[in-house]
Amino acid sequence: MLSNGPEQYCTLFDANFLPQGLALHASLEKQAQPFHLWILCMDEAVELHLRKLALPDISLIPLREIETPELLAIKPGRSRGEYCWTLTPFIFPAVFSRAPGILRVTYLDADLFFFAPPSRLLAELDQSGKHVLITDHAFDPEYDQSAANGRFCVQFLTCNRTPEAQAVYDWWGARCLEWCFNRAEDGKFGDQKYLDSWPERFGDKVHVLRQTDKTLGPWNFRGQGKAGFLPVFYHYHSLRIVEPEKVRLYEGYRLGSGVRPLYARYIEALREAKRILASAGIPLATLPESFKNLSPYRRLRRALSGKTKYSRLS
Repeated sequence: MLSNGPEQYCTLFDANFLPQGLALHASLEKQAQPFHLWILCMDEAVELHLRKLALPDISLIPLREIETPELLAIKPGRSRGEYCWTLTPFIFPAVFSRAPGILRVTYLDADLFFFAPPSRLLAELDQSGKHVLITDHAFDPEYDQSAANGRFCVQFLTCNRTPEAQAVYDWWGARCLEWCFNRAEDGKFGDQKYLDSWPERFGDKVHVLRQTDKTLGPWNFRGQGKAGFLPVFYHYHSLRIVEPEKVRLYEGYRLGSGVRPLYARYIEALREAKRILASAGIPLATLPESFKNLSPYRRLRRALSGKTKYSRLS
């Protein structure tokens, strides 16, 4: 640990991802004590819900408090998801300015869930003597999208309170203001592919995590996950609550039986989040799937491919 105080984390999400946000918080409560989680509230609904829930060990950052004239100028031209990506580099200065005593902060995607202490990853940054930590996708060959989506995943990204780290996230923020869209174009993709240049561009400022077997997602589980193995975190990419009682676990991947315990644990966390929301009178948001552009034949192929899995949320 870099300091004697709570380890600092930050994330961002809107009301649609509140259940995942609650699951993330619950996993930190179990695996990361002492910690503090800063949440950039991407809409007023999630801000109101989180204030009502009054979860321990969190601080809220309303979106309106960090939206500069430059961000507001580009906002109309970007989708909600693209705007979330655009804002990621700006969370670091937002947290540092609100808590002058903290020495570092780690950004977490809201759909992460911890099975072991994240300090095991942060210790590697401490040992490196560098200022920024990034994680490799470590794609299985079958799912290698590094050419389009980038070698690195923004999912778990640490910045120290140092001029060296500030140079990195300031550069990143400037690039995301210029261009941050959900498409591959001219060597760019969202906020993520900018990271590809960091090891060379920033040299001894940036450390690439070596523990790729501890940072799993559906794109690399088959190559590194084993039955009974628990990573430090699993990234539940493409998981969506599509109906009040139905969850799409993943899409576009064919995963073996060894992954089932990871998804079973997460479904339990989502069920608990659903119970908490119901007790507080907060509606469960869903993101219904749209099949309007798929022919009946393609719908059938999708159902039989084995690359899309669902679960009950009851």
